[in-house]
Amino acid sequence: MSLHRFLAEIRGAEIHCSITSDGPLDAPIFCFSLMAPPEVVSGGTLIRTDGGYGEVQLPDIKAGMTHHFILRYANPTYTPKNRAWLPLGAYLRCGEDIVVLPKLPAGVTTPAPGPCPQVKDLCLVPKPYSWTASDGYLPVRSVKQKSPLWHSVDALALRCNLPSLQDDRGVLTTLEKDETISTDGYRIEITPEGLNVRYGAEQGAHYAGITLLVLRETHNGNIPCGVIEDHPRFEWRGQHLDCARHFYKVGSINKLIDVMALLKMNRFHWHFSDDEAFRLELQSIPDLAKKTGLRGENQLVPGVFGGGPISGGTYSKEDVKAVIEHAQSLFIDVLPEIEFPAHALAFTRAFPKTRDANDTGTEASVQGYTENVLNPAIPETWQIMEAIAEEVSTLFPFATLHLGADELPEGTWSGSPEINRLKAEEGLESSDDVLGWSLHRLAAKLALKGIRCAAWEEAARGKGGGIGNNALLFSWTGQQAGIEAAKSGYDVVMSPAQHVYFDMAHSENVKDWGATWAAIVGLTDTIDWEVIPDAEIADRVIGVEGTFWSEFTTQDQEIQPMIAPRIIGVASKGWVDERLNHEVFLLSARRFCEILTKMGWCWNTTCFEG
Repeated sequence: MSLHRFLAEIRGAEIHCSITSDGPLDAPIFCFSLMAPPEVVSGGTLIRTDGGYGEVQLPDIKAGMTHHFILRYANPTYTPKNRAWLPLGAYLRCGEDIVVLPKLPAGVTTPAPGPCPQVKDLCLVPKPYSWTASDGYLPVRSVKQKSPLWHSVDALALRCNLPSLQDDRGVLTTLEKDETISTDGYRIEITPEGLNVRYGAEQGAHYAGITLLVLRETHNGNIPCGVIEDHPRFEWRGQHLDCARHFYKVGSINKLIDVMALLKMNRFHWHFSDDEAFRLELQSIPDLAKKTGLRGENQLVPGVFGGGPISGGTYSKEDVKAVIEHAQSLFIDVLPEIEFPAHALAFTRAFPKTRDANDTGTEASVQGYTENVLNPAIPETWQIMEAIAEEVSTLFPFATLHLGADELPEGTWSGSPEINRLKAEEGLESSDDVLGWSLHRLAAKLALKGIRCAAWEEAARGKGGGIGNNALLFSWTGQQAGIEAAKSGYDVVMSPAQHVYFDMAHSENVKDWGATWAAIVGLTDTIDWEVIPDAEIADRVIGVEGTFWSEFTTQDQEIQPMIAPRIIGVASKGWVDERLNHEVFLLSARRFCEILTKMGWCWNTTCFEG
């Protein structure tokens, strides 16, 4: 087998590539993925694009010779910023043969961390509601308890390669229920003689156990004495994971859930459906996952977003059960998300009758896809979507279903005779009206079954106020849409991309990784914002959520230094009702990262440099 070498680097707005082979390559086709549709500047001919996926016909390459070619983004405003903007999942198609090219350096590298400063005061993330220090320290390696309330904490510790919290040799500890404490609240008195723990309900006891586990690690087993009184600010403290662009193994998902548990987060937002795949196996629509679970060669969707010749997978009902049970043991609910009506490219290719065959519109998504929106004027669309929504909602006990509803491309349905008929029948005028009408219809049907719907901020658009039906909306482009939705009577989760989108780059360094369309998001950016920017909407903002899109993820572990340590900021904003001091926060976060190291989780160190 010939040895192949592939290099690519950013030079201004251009991406300079080279391929060298020890053997001859006859008329090779370079297959690759970029963030957005590509163009060829020189050295080859672009013969196919599909979103960010491209194929470039190269000339014959002689053995030992190097062929150079130059790419750029078709959109001139897209200037490559870092390594994530380079070709991902690159391979050659040579006749019937597939030649996988060496991977370029991917993800954010994490050098060996330096010594971590010791902390004299309480070192805990998220910061507790109240901490009253007293004199002395209590050596804690474990607590003298065998309470079933902390069995989940013990199991978590073992999975994280930490000693169990409870054993017979631990410090004297009382654990008592206190009706005066809120359901998810707790109180810990730390004295030189031992621990006195009180809790409001099982959930509060669990959080108390997490606190003791973390404090033991961040203080190297020597916890300062004092009193912690604690409870969360918000009921929703979430983390989202995009499993449509990249298929994550169940073990990887559960490891992320463990990190969330250590930070007292309580909502896992499972995004398994998007343009690139629908990954959940359903009995009602078995062909959906079967036809879309894989992408690449000879699939409905090519190797976009670094998929290479073939990639993907699907989640079975057993997988769903495993994730839910793991999360529930840690007091974390799982929110499933399906996509309706946009971000449905794989869906429409699997079921083309969900589109209007006579639609002459010119819709194109921000990812460069055409025809990625379902048509709600067609009966088959509703037959399939209602079946999906009903079955998915029965698989997840949380009784909340996220419908998507974001990024409806400009011009959607503008040339559809079926939509024009629907508009006339329902008194609708714009695409936003159609969107709102469609979402309202699906949400109303689910509400009859006791299912609350959630959606992205766009769901509030359209005549009649959009989706309605007590839906929960997620504000992602910033906070203004969330403010407006809250004033219109919607409950809102704040998820502004400028602060909590972990697919954004940490820095402007070309060796970094991630997108930049929203902002450069460093660790301190995750805490430098007000969750409730307007007192008028205080009762409507129910929480915060970190978000991770997987466009640039090719291996499960690549998410780790993107999410950590920035997830600490999201957890802190969900728990604490105040602006956080940078110095204290960074020091506490750095100590917490030592736990991540012990559990084998890679984290980004640039957040702590300088």
